Amino acid sequence: MSETVTLRQLSGMPDQPAPLSQTALIIVDAQNTYRSGPLELNGVEPALDECARLLARARALAIPVIHIQHDAGPGSPYDIRSDIGAIADKVAPRDGEPIVVKHYPNAFVGTELDARLKALGVTRVVIAGFMTHMCINSTTRGAFSLGYQVCVPAAATATRALPAPDGSVIDAPTVQRVALAALADLFAVVVADSEAIPD
Repeated sequence: MSETVTLRQLSGMPDQPAPLSQTALIIVDAQNTYRSGPLELNGVEPALDECARLLARARALAIPVIHIQHDAGPGSPYDIRSDIGAIADKVAPRDGEPIVVKHYPNAFVGTELDARLKALGVTRVVIAGFMTHMCINSTTRGAFSLGYQVCVPAAATATRALPAPDGSVIDAPTVQRVALAALADLFAVVVADSEAIPD
């Protein structure tokens, strides 16, 4: 049986992350809706802590930081006018750090995200946040399709269990592993955690 390889390997694409100092950090949907209730994610607090460590390094290096916030309207679990849709206090934006509000899983669709990055001359991004199988997946693929080099630190992401088409339930750790493996096949350099990204 032949060795299992990724499309990145077959294509000769980079398999190591760019230094953090040469990137922009995009934190996707680090919102309170994922911390409790029906959308509480498996391992969300440790993932938020990892996002906070990454954010602190980004600020120390003075690289661009962009916060993404999903808005699904008043009364929804993503209502940015209420506490449930607010960005978690652990990674709250500071003055000067833009918030890009989105309405689709891919943060590049219908937003100014691409224009902001291009205006900054950014070609490499680190994408962290939630949910791994949904908005991290969609935004990473969107970034790749627009020509960005992407790194995803696994420990700074999290997701939840999903119902399978056959009526069974796919547990959250499996959804997480498969979502990250799919991204690592082509769309991003996926590393274990932020420590794997050099300054």
